[in-house]
Amino acid sequence: MTKKELFKKINFRKLNGLVPVVTQDFKTNKVLMLAFVTREALKKTLNDDKMTYWSRGRKKLWTKGETSGHFQLVKEIWLNCESDSLLIKVKQIGNVCHTGNKTCFFKKIYEKRKEKRN
Repeated sequence: MTKKELFKKINFRKLNGLVPVVTQDFKTNKVLMLAFVTREALKKTLNDDKMTYWSRGRKKLWTKGETSGHFQLVKEIWLNCESDSLLIKVKQIGNVCHTGNKTCFFKKIYEKRKEKRN
């Protein structure tokens, strides 16, 4: 599929130009982070083969690893059934989270207790 065809398949309108991205380690399938891309961020990602996201807080593009050196090298891009979210599998260089953790999902806040048997 060409880049032009890829962009035609993604629904950027649903969230006013933003598309959620679940970023996953391509070898372990561990979820690394959740972020957003715009058309511009995805174009840069495809051109550089490094993940570039849209920072909602800073309101600008940011390439993961540009300051830390912990880049995400793109391996695969998957589109969900409604064409409004992406799963991108990457080779992660270094840690993902700004806290130094290997994933941004390290805070367990709920765990179902095992039911007691009588």
